[in-house]
Amino acid sequence: MKQTDNLSESTSIADKLGIPAPLFWGFVGLLFFMIGDGVEAGYLAPYLEGQGISSRNTALLFTIYGVTVSLSSWASGPLSDLWGPKRVMWIGLAIWGVFEVLFLTFGVAVNSYPIMLAAYTMRGFGYPLFTYGFLVWIAAATPPRQLGSAAGWFWFAFSGGLPTLGSLFASFSIPLIGEMATFWSSLALVMFGGLLALLMTREPIGSRRLAPVGTKPGTIFFSSISILWREPKTFVAMIVRTINTSSEYAFLVIMPAFFTKVIGFSLSQWLQLLSIIFLSNILVNLVSGITADRLGHRTVVALFGCVGAAITVPLFYYVPQMFPGNFPIAAAMGALYGATIAAFVPLSGLVPQICPKEKAAALSALGLGAGASTWVGPAIVTWFENWHGIEGIIWIFSGLYVASALMTLVLTVSPEARRYIDAAAARGDVAEEVTLGH
Repeated sequence: MKQTDNLSESTSIADKLGIPAPLFWGFVGLLFFMIGDGVEAGYLAPYLEGQGISSRNTALLFTIYGVTVSLSSWASGPLSDLWGPKRVMWIGLAIWGVFEVLFLTFGVAVNSYPIMLAAYTMRGFGYPLFTYGFLVWIAAATPPRQLGSAAGWFWFAFSGGLPTLGSLFASFSIPLIGEMATFWSSLALVMFGGLLALLMTREPIGSRRLAPVGTKPGTIFFSSISILWREPKTFVAMIVRTINTSSEYAFLVIMPAFFTKVIGFSLSQWLQLLSIIFLSNILVNLVSGITADRLGHRTVVALFGCVGAAITVPLFYYVPQMFPGNFPIAAAMGALYGATIAAFVPLSGLVPQICPKEKAAALSALGLGAGASTWVGPAIVTWFENWHGIEGIIWIFSGLYVASALMTLVLTVSPEARRYIDAAAARGDVAEEVTLGH
């Protein structure tokens, strides 16, 4: 009786917070998984450069890693349709663990760049299958009225780990146990979070195939690509999502050196600054998701996300140079930047409404954009750093955010899609909305 009361109480709290109660432990596990994944985010680049790896080769490592992340992000949707999100998450967890061991043991420990490149590239298939498999699960099991809040909580947990709490953890653990031991601790955190999410979450929809029985695998995968031209708004949303966090991944490559060598911060200060940036990010993740349920998803993305980021990216670069070594001012500019990047969160609630009959395929397009940002950002650094240095890269990203604001204007929900959503909600039919519609 007491256990039942405790369960009811936690369920009630989850519902009040806007978290789908059956998926509560999935969100908690996701947070720990992403903390582990984010441990290396703020110091892997300077660590490798300190071991004699050139900045260009470091950027190449992140770029190729981003390509596999992008492919895996897209594949999470059709694979979830085919096998069920939970099985996809298990596969992602296994890939991350195996290739992290290879990356650290035969790459980083012996300073073998070819092994690092190969293992890190393969590890890139891991976290998107786990995280975006869970995002499909959320879309499958969450009522439409709660999708904005649920998306906010997903990105709260995602960004809370990568790189917010991950970088904060590293800033304290590196002085205590060293850089290599900190790398290994990330593996422990990922395994703990992954197992917590998968063993404690028993919501039934995620354990079964989402596509209709009899739908061929080729049809499922083709649908996740063809939706880009069958529903052009999903293609636009994919581009906007790519632009969203591309600057973030570029900054992980170029900003550690900028803030330590130009602004005068220590490595620990840089990691703490990174944590502050994404603390702001995760808080606004929640606020933007909840606000979008009231003000409209498109409005929040276009105004606070796109236009906001176009302004805060240059501020994050120029203002700290006006006050060298001033941590509070740099932190304030970073917090503004992190907040505007978080205002893109409502895309995850908007896209399933644009294509309510093909949610998994639509989210695959969004996942492809999210994954693409992990290599587009470092690729822009690789291609343009010799052009006008960091300053030129800053203005490239500012211009891209202006372009994304214009693109967001076309992301409207059609009357037909709205009628389908209302009819499904009236029937209380959540799972049907995720199918491929065949």
